[in-house]
Amino acid sequence: QLQLVESGGGLVQPGGSLRLSCAGSGFSLDYLAIAWFRQAPGKEREGVSCISDRSGTAYYADSVKGRFTISRDNAKNTVYVQMNSLKPEDTADYYCAAATAFYGTNCLTQPRRYITWGQGTQVTVSS
Repeated sequence: QLQLVESGGGLVQPGGSLRLSCAGSGFSLDYLAIAWFRQAPGKEREGVSCISDRSGTAYYADSVKGRFTISRDNAKNTVYVQMNSLKPEDTADYYCAAATAFYGTNCLTQPRRYITWGQGTQVTVSS
């Protein structure tokens, strides 16, 4: 059974960087599309970035485009999101999720299609 575990969150100053990891166990992430979502207190869940299973096609929310980069290391069964130039509005709990199909440009707007979710990692951007 697939399990996802996020790590890498923490407290960082505005303008700083963090790299979040999403480690899979019990199933190879090679065959799965992976997405990162986030949810800030009092706000709705927001899709941040997603990556396809094979081609590595990636999409980003407009709010993070140019600052975040998603990647996958199939040898380590892990997907990463490198977050640079962090802003206070990036503060949220970040979750990775896996889907058996890649939904292209809709990959960030259909969270119900993701079958497995991690427990989340907290990111706080504050001075």
